[in-house]
Amino acid sequence: MGQNLVTNNVSVVEGETAIISCRVKNNDDSVIQLLNPNRQTIYFRDVRPLKDSRFQLVNFSDNELLVSLSNVSLSDEGRYVCQLYTDPPQEAYADITVLVPPGNPILESREEIVSEGNETEITCTAMGSKPASTIKWMKGDQPLQGEATVEELYDRMFTVTSRLRLTVSKEDDGVAVICIIDHPAVKDFQAQKYLEVQYKPEVQIVVEFPEGLTREGENLELTCKAKGKPQPHQINWLKVDDDFPSHAVITGSDLFIENLNKSYNGTYRCVASNLVGEAYDDYILYVYDSRADGAPQKIDHAVIGGIVAVVVFAMLCLLIVLGRYFARHKGTYFTHEAKGADDAADADTAIINAEGGHNNSDDKKEYYI
Repeated sequence: MGQNLVTNNVSVVEGETAIISCRVKNNDDSVIQLLNPNRQTIYFRDVRPLKDSRFQLVNFSDNELLVSLSNVSLSDEGRYVCQLYTDPPQEAYADITVLVPPGNPILESREEIVSEGNETEITCTAMGSKPASTIKWMKGDQPLQGEATVEELYDRMFTVTSRLRLTVSKEDDGVAVICIIDHPAVKDFQAQKYLEVQYKPEVQIVVEFPEGLTREGENLELTCKAKGKPQPHQINWLKVDDDFPSHAVITGSDLFIENLNKSYNGTYRCVASNLVGEAYDDYILYVYDSRADGAPQKIDHAVIGGIVAVVVFAMLCLLIVLGRYFARHKGTYFTHEAKGADDAADADTAIINAEGGHNNSDDKKEYYI
């Protein structure tokens, strides 16, 4: 006879309720009973001999015995037996696994404030869980890999600690680092902390005046904008490889030079510093003539380009005309006068023998006395 009795394994969180089911496919009026891991009878048909009120009858029929166990504890874990009095008797086994969620994750940092470019370490601990928890890390929306250690406690309980090491940049300032606990007894169990990163200043020189070209006789006003963490405590102006103009006025982060002339040309540098380091930005000053204008420069370039194009085109046309002319008259003067002259006895004979259609040599002769 095939197996006629079935049941299911059960996983339950500590403190919650487990449901144990003994089912008969084809009952022939045989008796069903449920035993605990110590093989003590919990229910015989619909009667509960065991004096533990946490066990309650949910359903009893010829084909099913359904029992609930409330307020489950670790001591309730084990193999429960569904038994059917047939000949021979049949048994089916339901394993109850008790899950113990970890305590609230504990998040700790080696240091609260980190300077850019340095490494920091953050630890996350999930205490007293069963089974052992898995810890995952995120920085913003970026997954990170930590290094976990597992410590086994009593009753198959575990404490897990994960250490995350990361090198920070200024972009990490204010970004959340999240420790996520993965455990079958809990969902969305996590803790987070926001990184606090110090970084050296970012520096930018802004031209307040003039808007266009810097011309002789005009004034120049520059502002040095610097931000960092902590905020820059010192801002200095200097002229690279030269002395600063004597009448330049520096007011905090502003530089003012009046009545510009070409002797002021050069590179002006703003340097900002804080506890982390220093940074700078450069402005190259070139003083134009007082009549200088930005627009004519573009027109001059266009005119020059047009002139060059016309000259090149004219030269190409001249070369083509000369080439055609020389091709048409090539060898004319030498061919008609020279051929036959080498064999002539005298000048008159040379003229007569020369090719060129001189049929009447008498008419063409010239005598020299």
